[in-house]
Amino acid sequence: MYKGTLSKRVEVLIHIIYWFLMGYFTFVKNLVLAKNYLPDLFLSTYMIVFVLTFYFHYFVVMKLVFKSFQWKRFFAGVLVSYFFFTFLRWLFEQVITKIVFDKINYNNPTFFSYMEDNLHYSSMSIILSSLLWFVIYFIRLLEYNQIILEENKNTEIKFLKAQINPHFIFNTLNNIYSMVYFESDKSLTAIEKLSQIMRFTTYESQKEKIKLTDEIDYIKAYIELEQLRHQESTCIDFKVETENLSEEIPPYILSPLVENALKHGITSNVKPIVIALKLEDKKLNFKVINDIAVQKKDKLGGIGLDNLKKRLEIHYPQKHQIKLTNQNNQFTAELEIDLK
Repeated sequence: MYKGTLSKRVEVLIHIIYWFLMGYFTFVKNLVLAKNYLPDLFLSTYMIVFVLTFYFHYFVVMKLVFKSFQWKRFFAGVLVSYFFFTFLRWLFEQVITKIVFDKINYNNPTFFSYMEDNLHYSSMSIILSSLLWFVIYFIRLLEYNQIILEENKNTEIKFLKAQINPHFIFNTLNNIYSMVYFESDKSLTAIEKLSQIMRFTTYESQKEKIKLTDEIDYIKAYIELEQLRHQESTCIDFKVETENLSEEIPPYILSPLVENALKHGITSNVKPIVIALKLEDKKLNFKVINDIAVQKKDKLGGIGLDNLKKRLEIHYPQKHQIKLTNQNNQFTAELEIDLK
């Protein structure tokens, strides 16, 4: 059905196990209990017809039926397999055995009695063939659905990243434009920082996970760009408490909270934006606190934060908690992630 689902080798193995079990129970029931250790002629021919019908129904009928499934196609396929079984049994037990062993299984049967008798004998072959086909089909279907879910998940992550990157770059270019417009000597430094961030965006962001230290460096570069726009350079209080900077996290999982604070918060020496990162025993806590500028109505959302929530649901389902509170003109964003 799809590359990566149940392979032909595994399918063959399932068939081998199936026939081993069938042979074992047939031997116990028909041979041991009946004390007849060797199958007679017509039991042998029946087994041959059984196997041939089984695989005719498995490889031909079921494949054609499920190209475009309809119940009438399914029952028509069962009817075809029944006629196939009946014809083979007549060929083996009424023609071939007559020529080779001078024996026949049915002595002058009527057409209807012969068809009715084979309706019973053919049913087991057709039913068991259908059941085995359904089992393998649904195993493949489950695996295929899992692959589709995984691909959709990866596609959604890439889409969300694509939304984050232009959003950040748009804001940064606006900042640099202002610097250049007012002939600020900080514009060249800002361009250098933007170049550093673009390298991260181009290479690191394409990875599924990056080291925590890379995300921190990215945040610091982002902060420095923002600080270049302000007269005071100590308006950010960034604290990191961890002994393991090599712990891996998805890119852009922390920075949207910082971006939101810098965009909507007051930045000054008197009221600095507080950023605190703590990692202990695989539990990551990231908190950003900022006073809200009166002229900037802080939102508990936006493209960056909405995307962050979606990506957290994808990467850390049931293993994260994000709290966004707005009290007394102070906005607090706290993210907790269980990295285990």
